[in-house]
Amino acid sequence: MKRLAERAVHLSGNNDKPHSDFSALGHNMNASNMNASLISTTFFTPERYDSMLPIRSDLEQVERIISRELISRHKEFTDILHHVSQYKGKRLRPALLLASAHACGLVNESHWVLGAAVELIHTASLVHDDVLDSAHMRRHLPAVHTLWGTKSAILLGDCLFTNAFQMTSNLENNRACKVIGRSAHRICEGELLQSFHSGDINITEATYFDIIDGKTAEMISASCELGAAYAGASEAVIESMASFGRNLGIAFQIADDILDLVGHENQTGKSLGTDLDQKKLTLPLIWFLQNGTDTDKNKIKNLLENASSAKIVQVKTILSDSGAIDYAKNKAEQFIAAGKRDLQALAPSAFRNILHDITDQILNRSC
Repeated sequence: MKRLAERAVHLSGNNDKPHSDFSALGHNMNASNMNASLISTTFFTPERYDSMLPIRSDLEQVERIISRELISRHKEFTDILHHVSQYKGKRLRPALLLASAHACGLVNESHWVLGAAVELIHTASLVHDDVLDSAHMRRHLPAVHTLWGTKSAILLGDCLFTNAFQMTSNLENNRACKVIGRSAHRICEGELLQSFHSGDINITEATYFDIIDGKTAEMISASCELGAAYAGASEAVIESMASFGRNLGIAFQIADDILDLVGHENQTGKSLGTDLDQKKLTLPLIWFLQNGTDTDKNKIKNLLENASSAKIVQVKTILSDSGAIDYAKNKAEQFIAAGKRDLQALAPSAFRNILHDITDQILNRSC
């Protein structure tokens, strides 16, 4: 697989059993409550809920597994696990995994376990991200570290990671272990690379794409890859689905970086402006520093060196007025178009339509 920088240039068994200590106690949810929760937790808003109907029952199974896995025999963990169980976001990764599976063949219990596993890994990364970014809000709730401290938040994230590994180890073949292990490594690698470039005003687009390929796109790619692989797809189709997920994931992160600059916290449900606070240069700012006038670039640099809430607002205004946001949106649209081309490997179906629908919503979202 080509490195992301090269692609950017070109574009210019019965697994429904408790697997971990978290799930030593049983848990049940009734169907009516589950159906209601899916409206708010899936990627689609209520008016698009019908689009998810073909995979709704599978998403319900994923939710049951996640709920069960977030229960521990240690009563000391009850509150923190209950808190993180409320981090019900878009469920993008399980939805992509299940839709990919249906589009390639038949869904089985392995897909439900995998859907829960990729969501737990994603949740773990969010818990860790909030520590790294000193963010105080996540999905309209206090970040874990603000209530239980940094050490507990890091350890909780570690537990969620290892829980997902344990879940996949019970599947019939070891492909999931290999893919999940690779993806977890790339997530950490992407975050570490980003930390080394914090405040680096000379960071290149190629390095930026390498960072987001790891920290975001990798797990979305893995979700689509695993959905196809465990549905019995050919290696060629599996590769196309992995490529689709990677292109989608890159576009998703660019959109996320744009929201960090122009979004509203009451809609996103998380702390915004953290990239600028942490001096993480994302695509709009990278483009501006490479293409703006010397006067504007020096102004931005001075604002970033002595950042404050008022100065960050000035940076956002400058970027919005300069065309930097539009440039980032156009770049995301290129990756979305590439992802749609990847979907041509699939036969027409309602499930391919779901994948198209999700792709179309990447840039048209407020959270």
